[in-house]
Amino acid sequence: MTRSLVINTASHAVPIRREFRMAELTDRFGTMVFSEEVMKDYLPKDIWKRLAATLEDGEPLDLDVANAVAHAMKVWAISKGATHYAHWFQPLSGITSEKHDSFLDPDGKGGALAQFSGSALVQGEADGSSFPSGGLRSTFEARGYTAWDVTSPAYLMESPAGMVLCIPTVFLSWTGIALDKKTPVLRASQALNQQAARVLRLFGMNPTMPITSNGGLEQEYFLIDGTFVSARPDLLIAGRALYGARPPKGQEFEDQYYGVIPSRVLGFMADVERQLYRLGIPVKTRHNEVAPSQYEIAPTFESGNLACDHNQLIMTVLRKTARRHGMSCLLHEKPFDCINGSGKHLNYSIGSPEVGNLFAPGDNPHENAQFLVFLCAVIRGLHRHAGFLRAVVASASNDRRLGANEAPPAIMSLFLGDQLTDILEQFRAGKVRGSKGKRLMNVGVDTLPPLGNRFEFRALGSSMSAADSLVVLNTMMAESLDYAATFLENAMHGEHLTLGEAVQKLIENVMEEDSAVIFNGNGYSEIWQREAERRGLPNSPATPDAVPVFSSPEVVGLCERYQVFSRQELKAREDIQLEQYIKTVHTECSLAIRMARTQIYPAAVRYRQELASSLASCTALGVPASPDSLKELADVIAGFESSLHMLEERAGELNWTPEEEQLLSVARTCQHVVLPAMEELRHWADRLETMVADDLWPLPSYQEMLFMK
Repeated sequence: MTRSLVINTASHAVPIRREFRMAELTDRFGTMVFSEEVMKDYLPKDIWKRLAATLEDGEPLDLDVANAVAHAMKVWAISKGATHYAHWFQPLSGITSEKHDSFLDPDGKGGALAQFSGSALVQGEADGSSFPSGGLRSTFEARGYTAWDVTSPAYLMESPAGMVLCIPTVFLSWTGIALDKKTPVLRASQALNQQAARVLRLFGMNPTMPITSNGGLEQEYFLIDGTFVSARPDLLIAGRALYGARPPKGQEFEDQYYGVIPSRVLGFMADVERQLYRLGIPVKTRHNEVAPSQYEIAPTFESGNLACDHNQLIMTVLRKTARRHGMSCLLHEKPFDCINGSGKHLNYSIGSPEVGNLFAPGDNPHENAQFLVFLCAVIRGLHRHAGFLRAVVASASNDRRLGANEAPPAIMSLFLGDQLTDILEQFRAGKVRGSKGKRLMNVGVDTLPPLGNRFEFRALGSSMSAADSLVVLNTMMAESLDYAATFLENAMHGEHLTLGEAVQKLIENVMEEDSAVIFNGNGYSEIWQREAERRGLPNSPATPDAVPVFSSPEVVGLCERYQVFSRQELKAREDIQLEQYIKTVHTECSLAIRMARTQIYPAAVRYRQELASSLASCTALGVPASPDSLKELADVIAGFESSLHMLEERAGELNWTPEEEQLLSVARTCQHVVLPAMEELRHWADRLETMVADDLWPLPSYQEMLFMK
């Protein structure tokens, strides 16, 4: 019987609700968020004033304020239809977690009352025993504690089962050890604020508002019809196609990017955006990406902490909405080998409403000098801490993407453009004392041309939490701004230089010592690989190469100095990433073997029998028939069987227990032994796909999955 997977787009598609107009979208924006405006309406003025001091200045939250906020939050949530509340947190698994508690409490008289106290708002308790901990559980009790993050507003999440009030929280042990992604973001943000303020004070500013990082996260994803995913165990379990022959057409025609969005996909996107608008997420952009069936959604800039929270919600809404539309949203970094994978580009800047964007050159020499100091901090920070930044984007899935056409290599570098690089080189030329050549630019005298105002970090994977990358960027900036402030203070007070002369000297110093990280050429070329090696830049192509940096004296010293991570917390994260890498490879290996044994091999053998019977019949009838195709098929099946046996043998080497001292060794076995064997098996399987009759091949093909919408 012919294999047939039919997409009934008419039954799956959810029509765009045409009654929505811009005015209505505007009215609905943020209606599911307990925002500052809502709090002002629901709280007494004196309570709001005290809460604002906590939100803006970090003042401690008094219990009476917490009780008032909890009551207002409960009244608001219940008025919207909520029956439960949940502390929403981000454990080290990289996803989000929540435990739902009902507002109802027995009244002792056979009835129940809706209650929500300040203590329940501020702190919760969750069983921490089943979350990844990297060995941290051995040093404290199993319970974990959630604490309200007042800087990220509570919101309502709606589902067919009802409405739940979600309260963003940190997740800690009782001794204060960070068991989550959010706590280090808040710690690193504090360090960044302190050091950025030091620099600004040298420029005559005394900021009263916190200096924060800002993030704009471009989320890429694939949309595949759910019928196909149900028929592919690899997509269903691993999130990527372990097998699949290259289709006749991929992305080489360059006709996908920014192309017309298919109507079914557009209906999905509109549905997603309506939900995100209600959650107060400022979605701005939607478009086709480079690969077939690949798309992008991007909000506008927000504070870094909020941007990370919102990105987690975006991923949740994408997945849930895709299922409702009869599709599957794939957030794996490389679901299909022959085309681009998906990233999550982090557009990074720092500043505040009070001081503006500190990565933007100003309109006068004084502001330009300030910009150049912050630019030097980026250059120096990336050069000194590139290995740390590479480590936090390391995973089995992202390793498959980094270095391909759609992503930078595992080498961290900085693209400044020729114009800005030339300006910095002009400053470095000033280091040559007594030169007859005239300096082209001087700090405090000349102004800069208009330049960009953000940096785009492209190595972050599409399924990853953006929190880890933000933590490293903020921490490396804090360290380099600390260095810059100390350098300028010493130059001005010790050497009696003017501010402009001190900045000039700082630029010369940074360009002399750290400019190796600047590269404006093709970062995807082999030439850059060789050039980066010549410059001494670290290159960690795979997770086992990258993550040991967490235990290095440089990273431990950096994080302990700015109180972002303890040595114990860093080691836990190293072990968790290695363990996740091993588990991913182990799962994919087991799945590849099972699919080979139960789907691909039987189909190939059946076709060989069909072909042999056909050849025998032709010979018996005296009809000319060449045995070459049968021999070629038999040779490929033999190669497939041999590779399958080899993979099964190598999979046996992954019988491991997650003991700390074994992790790196097992991870390297995955990298150098198991993964190459999987690639070898895939080579033969993909050849079989191009030979076996289509009605016998058990898996939907790339061309079906990527082009049937």
